Amino acid sequence: MGPGLYSDIGKRARDLLYKDYLTDQKFVLTTYTANGVAITATATRRNELIFAEIQSQLRNKNLTVDVKANSDSSVLTTVTVDELATPGLKSVLTFAVPDPKSGKVELQYLHDHAGVSAAFGLNTNPIINLAGVLGTKALAVGADAAFDTAAGNFTKYNAGMSITGVDFITSFTLNEKGDQLSASYYHLVNPSSSTAVGAELIHRFSTAENTLTFGTQHALDPLTMVKARVDNYGKASALIQHEWRPKSFVIFSTEVDTKAIEKSSKVGLSLVLRP
Repeated sequence: MGPGLYSDIGKRARDLLYKDYLTDQKFVLTTYTANGVAITATATRRNELIFAEIQSQLRNKNLTVDVKANSDSSVLTTVTVDELATPGLKSVLTFAVPDPKSGKVELQYLHDHAGVSAAFGLNTNPIINLAGVLGTKALAVGADAAFDTAAGNFTKYNAGMSITGVDFITSFTLNEKGDQLSASYYHLVNPSSSTAVGAELIHRFSTAENTLTFGTQHALDPLTMVKARVDNYGKASALIQHEWRPKSFVIFSTEVDTKAIEKSSKVGLSLVLRP
């Protein structure tokens, strides 16, 4: 019930406006072994290229181990320990093979009035990332910064605020070292049909450029969700998601440039199969 982590600021609006929209073809298959290991195979076709990934996940009490291997010949391992030493504290260790400098440790701590995360690389001159949020579920303010110990300067510093009501969430973030201001709004219109509307305005001070995006979603029935969005550049997108069996989804998505109708629209398809 606390403010969550810094990454949670504006997340509900971002999910409404951007999550599940795709213009590629994606297939995901998950299965489980007899001892409880989850194995997920993913294949994505982008233009004429196919990217593949296979992931295995083992859970044992508060320990989770993820191992991902992809078609780029790299293996990423993530070890997560929940409730480490004290309630609310989580540790995440990630490293990739064959990159010896990819190791990273992240600590997350959630409290009723605070959410803190700290991450640093496992190398001689790591990048240290610190983020924190103070407040309650109704009102939260936070900051996010990264410091490069090798160069001796900050690579990023962001700030944000979130206001949450019974059926709405408003958030403001200042990103890219103060050059980009983002304001988002999410409103749950009808909980029974998951009907919601949202908007995001992004202003870049260096170029005086504004990007405004509107979006909405509505559940046609308990198994079928439709979403749509449009921005001030004339890009319109829509998708339909259907849960054709428990935990298994098929998603059709399309994107059209309304200012250049003569161009062909982009179509995406995602198929997720879980037992």
